[in-house]
Amino acid sequence: MKVSKRAQAVPPSATITVTARAKQLKAEGVDVVSFAAGEPDFDTPQFIKAEAVKALEAGQTKYTAASGIVELKKAIAEKLERDNGLKYSPDQIIANIGAKHSVYEAIQATVDEGDEVVLPTPYWVTYPEAIKLAGAAPKIIQTSRDDGYKITPGQLKAAINDKTAMLLLNSPNNPGGFSYTPQELAALAQVLEGTNVTVLSDEIYEKLIYGDTKFVSFASLSQDAYNRTLTINGLSKAFAMTGWRLGYTAGPVEAIKAMSRLQSHMTSNPVTFGQYAAIAALKDKSDVVEKMRIEFEKRGSYMAERLGAIDGVLCDVPTGAFYCFPDVSAHLGRNIGGTKVDTSLDFAKALLEQAKVALVPGAPFGCPGNVRLSFACSLEQIAKGLDRIEKWLKS
Repeated sequence: MKVSKRAQAVPPSATITVTARAKQLKAEGVDVVSFAAGEPDFDTPQFIKAEAVKALEAGQTKYTAASGIVELKKAIAEKLERDNGLKYSPDQIIANIGAKHSVYEAIQATVDEGDEVVLPTPYWVTYPEAIKLAGAAPKIIQTSRDDGYKITPGQLKAAINDKTAMLLLNSPNNPGGFSYTPQELAALAQVLEGTNVTVLSDEIYEKLIYGDTKFVSFASLSQDAYNRTLTINGLSKAFAMTGWRLGYTAGPVEAIKAMSRLQSHMTSNPVTFGQYAAIAALKDKSDVVEKMRIEFEKRGSYMAERLGAIDGVLCDVPTGAFYCFPDVSAHLGRNIGGTKVDTSLDFAKALLEQAKVALVPGAPFGCPGNVRLSFACSLEQIAKGLDRIEKWLKS
């Protein structure tokens, strides 16, 4: 059967590929430590699951409006005003099938063929593929460790031209584990004033910030920022609801209506009973998220300290999300365990096969000298895996 050129051009997700190989080895009885998946190891809180059961028992199993039930959109609006200082009406909000769907749909609704989307490195692997599927071109801006892997106002200004349709920002960042400060975001917002550039602000990790990090939504920086921003968020990371597939987008009404039209033909509504569970999560006032955040912070500090102590590995302490993103370029070009390790992909493959530790190469994130390790696993597993990495690099 013929496969379209469009589909052939899309590579498999690097994170999913590594996770699949690690799971295969585990199924064969191999003791693998996996730092690959961007998924909390905590279970979804019981009160959220109970609300889904309640909705099922009440017969909430039929179609809803494609953009989600009004009650959910009101709960999202309340959350955005309470937590982010953003005022949106329900017609400025759409519930999507996970934040990944939000990203894809937002780009499809606001970017045309031939446009450019400014995309700083490191970027989540899905971003460039979503941009290219819209017929647009990723305008990759290479950042550096010296700048904390963050795009500077000067770089942004130099990247903007007549074809620029969008700036895609993700803070706290996957894979980088860093966060833009409010001042850094304000400086970027100032560069955009007077342009027609849309900002797609992926804020899925907003609740997972560490140390003295302060989170601010890009749209809250000014009226100008509010008018040009599509804010994306979801429940997967903060509430350990990765499999529930519930994300959302808020922004100018014309863009949200366009996304709703697309969604009506692509998927229809998010899972109905899951929407009622999402309302319970959004209205939660307990400390369930804070308990997870505290544990992630402890793990991230430990992992970064251990990695940074290994010769030839440079690692900053994460300020958000649940990833460390060490620079291992000093080890590229080596022969390790009988294998020539020239690239971050070679590094990841050799580490998995020889030391039975799974991590994700940095090349698919736009940083060929780095690798990503998720600390969404127990401290015991983290210590075990880091012992193996240290021993392997010394071999």
